Amino acid sequence: MNLQDVTPLILTFNEAPNIGRILDHLAWAKRIVVVDSYSTDSTINILKLHPQVEIFQRQFDTHANQWNYGLAQVQTEWVLSLDADYIVPEALVSEINTLSNASEVDSYSIRFKYCVFGKPLRGTILPPRQALFRRQKATYIDDGHTQVLQVSGQYAMLDSYFHHDDRKPLSRWLWAQDRYMALEVKKLLSTPEQELSLGDRIRKSKILAPLVILIYCLFLKGGILDGWAGWYYAFQRVLAEILLSIHLIEAEVSSQKQ
Repeated sequence: MNLQDVTPLILTFNEAPNIGRILDHLAWAKRIVVVDSYSTDSTINILKLHPQVEIFQRQFDTHANQWNYGLAQVQTEWVLSLDADYIVPEALVSEINTLSNASEVDSYSIRFKYCVFGKPLRGTILPPRQALFRRQKATYIDDGHTQVLQVSGQYAMLDSYFHHDDRKPLSRWLWAQDRYMALEVKKLLSTPEQELSLGDRIRKSKILAPLVILIYCLFLKGGILDGWAGWYYAFQRVLAEILLSIHLIEAEVSSQKQ
């Protein structure tokens, strides 16, 4: 695969602490499409420092609509979809550039190394993401607080990793998690029980999920061996699950009063 046939696609909203670092790792790209949700910090100014970036602004409604709008702006055959807090290491770029089976595959999934203040952890709860795919065969649909990419055709897994390295302050993380968990509650309460995954059924119980995620991050994913960074990540994920439990309780009490 030729890197000139790949367009990075990024969504932004107030990503000044992150966006410069990811763009520095995309110097190989001929054109980068950024869909911005009318950032109020210095995100736009940072984007304008990179001549290969083309900025499109759209009022945010859902993640899927935002991503699909971005896909419509891509002109190459292949898309590399990225969050603003990702890093694309040289090993991943080299692997993409030397793909020999690209004529047979329509999408590639990429795994993560989660970073805490730049330190990669041994494990993460983040699943691999379909991130490199043929534009004409892909569409996004909403799924709870996030989105799911649907690609027709064959898929494969790359050996290299993204780095997920969010440097935004805790206050911004809490703001985002509160919004995300409200959407997750709608998904959990509207999905029939038999269609929920085991993980979602545990989350719906409200009590078990924070404890399970603490054990999972520290011991099953090896976070306890990562020192303070592993504990930070585990506490962060526990806090997210506690927020979800609070939103679930609030929604259930509200429905009982109606």
